[in-house]
Amino acid sequence: MRITDIQRCEVRPGRLVEWTLSPATVAAATALPEDSRPPAYIQESHIRTAKCVREDGLFVPTWLGTAFDLPGPVDLDVLERALHAWTLRHETLRSGFRWAGDELRRFTLDAADVSLRREEAGHFPDADGLARHLQHRFDTVADALRWPNLIYTAVVRDDGASVYMAFDHSNVDAYSLQRIAAEIHELYAAGLAGSEPDHGVPPASYVDFCEIERTGADGIDGRHAIVDRWREFIRRCDGTLPGFPVDLGLAPGGQLPRQQMLCEPLADADAAAAFEAYCRPYGGSLVGVLAATGLIVHELGGQPVYRTVVPFHTRVKSRWSDSVGWYVGGAPIEVPVGRTRGFPEALRAVRAELQANRSLARMPLARVLRLLGADFRPTSPDMYSIVSYVDARAIPGAGRWAQWNAYGLMRVSYGDQVCVWVNRLPEGLWLASRYPDTDVAAKTVRLYVERLRDRIASVADGSLPAVS
Repeated sequence: MRITDIQRCEVRPGRLVEWTLSPATVAAATALPEDSRPPAYIQESHIRTAKCVREDGLFVPTWLGTAFDLPGPVDLDVLERALHAWTLRHETLRSGFRWAGDELRRFTLDAADVSLRREEAGHFPDADGLARHLQHRFDTVADALRWPNLIYTAVVRDDGASVYMAFDHSNVDAYSLQRIAAEIHELYAAGLAGSEPDHGVPPASYVDFCEIERTGADGIDGRHAIVDRWREFIRRCDGTLPGFPVDLGLAPGGQLPRQQMLCEPLADADAAAAFEAYCRPYGGSLVGVLAATGLIVHELGGQPVYRTVVPFHTRVKSRWSDSVGWYVGGAPIEVPVGRTRGFPEALRAVRAELQANRSLARMPLARVLRLLGADFRPTSPDMYSIVSYVDARAIPGAGRWAQWNAYGLMRVSYGDQVCVWVNRLPEGLWLASRYPDTDVAAKTVRLYVERLRDRIASVADGSLPAVS
């Protein structure tokens, strides 16, 4: 699924309809007792970061969303039942948090107490005006510091409807978003036919996962080997988590800058396949993208060692594969690009680092930082820069994403890091990046993307030496 923002996902005019959790649902939540299952460390870190940044006087929206089309004319009653049924399938969407002093406490609604409220928002004849309205509504509703923090919308036209759904990040990750289009299509089609879709075993609950993961994380102390490895990594990063190791034109200690977004094709299907085949002996395209990135940022910035935190999913058991939630951890790697001769040697270095450190991603970094005792008061929604690679072709519905006009949506607002996502789709590789809105950063990120594209192309045309 192509990742982009609301301005670039082909918004078209039409009649806007919105669904939010109903006032009765909100009232029921207010009266709920505490759910003993705690937030995941990544959820708590996200909410505390939003609170710190808000207290510093800056509103930084960080919602994620999805967009896709339904063929028309669309029956809004059937669509509403599909959205409601999908919401009930995933417990995290009816679970939220309250502050009790400085502690976050969970509450969770029973499925029977969850209903949606539909509202007509009016006709929007102008696509740009509609995109601005949607962004404002998502900023307002899908906010980390409020509940409910999700909203569903449909832009209705005679020939169909475009569905836009937004969530605070605490509820979803990219994989969760990429499954939604197929699930809603299936539920909607079944509703039109008057039947019930056969989903088999209900998906496991992310709320249950949070409890399991947190219990394991709370079982370690500051002497654990994982904590020691992070301690040494952070020490070699001069006491911080790593940023993108090039000049971004940021003033030290300055205000959190606005961000820009770059999203575009990186390689077609043939070039993506050739790159994967070349890198497969060393772990595949993830290793290739990281190795190429390390070499490129060394060319651009001169740092002898490329240090970064690589995101990995934490759905280590199949029971979590259909579950909506934020199943992401990070593993630190250090690649000595200054003394690496050529791409094959960089591939070997990255593979060795990932083999040694990937298991660290299963331990929440927020727990590690707490044990390190360092003052990591967050001042940015991104704790570090990332370069992510995901092969999305096996996700249900991926072969129809182009037909459905399906996108993963990201809110671009403020931040001082460079974050890069490379997705392999049926049509090839797609790149999206958020970066600080400075002339220096724009030039640097553009150079990085062009050199990454050139590196992949040089593999596809056979101009790189074979991996031995």
